[in-house]
Amino acid sequence: MTRRVGRFRTALTILVAWSALTGAALVAAGPAGAAAQARTVAPGVRYSQFDISASHGVTHAHLVTVDLGNPRVRVGLLHPGVVAARDVVSHLADAQRAVAGINGDFFNISETQHPGVQATNSAVGPAVANGRALKAAVPRGQRFGPGLPAGTTTEDVLGVGTDRRARLDRLSLTGSVTTPEERLPLRGLNQYALPQGSIGAYTSDWGSVSRVRATCGTDTDRGAPCSGDTYEVTVRNGRVVAAADAPGRGSIPRGTTVLVGREAGAQHLRKLFEGEPVQVQHRLVAASSGVPCLFAIGGFPVLRHGAPLPRLDGETSAVRTAVGIADGGRRLLLLATDGGAAYRSGLTVAEVAAVLRASGATDGFNLDGGGSTTLVTRAPGARTVTVRNHPSGGAERPVPDGVGIFSGS
Repeated sequence: MTRRVGRFRTALTILVAWSALTGAALVAAGPAGAAAQARTVAPGVRYSQFDISASHGVTHAHLVTVDLGNPRVRVGLLHPGVVAARDVVSHLADAQRAVAGINGDFFNISETQHPGVQATNSAVGPAVANGRALKAAVPRGQRFGPGLPAGTTTEDVLGVGTDRRARLDRLSLTGSVTTPEERLPLRGLNQYALPQGSIGAYTSDWGSVSRVRATCGTDTDRGAPCSGDTYEVTVRNGRVVAAADAPGRGSIPRGTTVLVGREAGAQHLRKLFEGEPVQVQHRLVAASSGVPCLFAIGGFPVLRHGAPLPRLDGETSAVRTAVGIADGGRRLLLLATDGGAAYRSGLTVAEVAAVLRASGATDGFNLDGGGSTTLVTRAPGARTVTVRNHPSGGAERPVPDGVGIFSGS
């Protein structure tokens, strides 16, 4: 059941017009004084609501504004402790004592095209929590969610760096598997789909879910059959301790890495024998800025340097979740449209970019929407967060990760 407190609404009404040339553009806005009706959640964190008149009808928006210049404010990854698992945003936020949060990346929600294969519930893109890389991105053809805008990839992230600045970046996996005979490229880290012909590493961060899904589909077709040429090697304390012809399941102890290979990758792993020394190295590299991420989450960009990306979808409207970056990365805007019956017409992706820009963002990032869209805040003194929007499915959908806002010394 969605928990709600006394509802308030600002006088702000945004009128959004669609244009074939520019995607979506703000053509009118309410009085600037309407922002004064926002509620303070914590020092540097404020929550407000407003209506949006969009191309498919009026929708209702929930907005959390975050001042990263406040030393008490921190952004972190909401997640259930392992990659291959999910929980509702309110539980994730309460478990980590967040003061606000929204749902995150698109994820491996079903496996109808691979009967008998377990869906992993793992996110599509990279994820970084407290500076630790949890996972890398799946191939583009293996992703769930709407089509990616031109020029974007599954490696695109919303991140906050060691400099406490929010930014859009691209996290690429670099890694290797070194044996006495050869040095092999590592092409996966705790991800539900591996590139064809590759080797991926799975650690204690993965969880206990079966790793079979990693060898299903192709780089261009998520629904293609699972590979018939697979191999798995378990490495503990730098040496091979076990091997199997098919990916397994079960929790992976700390200090242990399971290597999963498909096609050419499987053929290389078959050369290894028990007791042989193997070194596995991996890290995520910020390709654009070079600044290490303390936090990162996947999705896709919709706004860069104050301009919407070219050819954003201006036709398909849905309940949306997005994040805007303003003031040179010193301010975040967490946006969720309401899934209540009166507002379910939602926004197009092009309109999401326009609303973020109208709210002061120069860069914008789209996250999973529809039934996943959830925004929560915790009232001062409260022990638990409150779900502020109406999830479109009638209740919160469990998700693999989210954006958490934290306040403290």
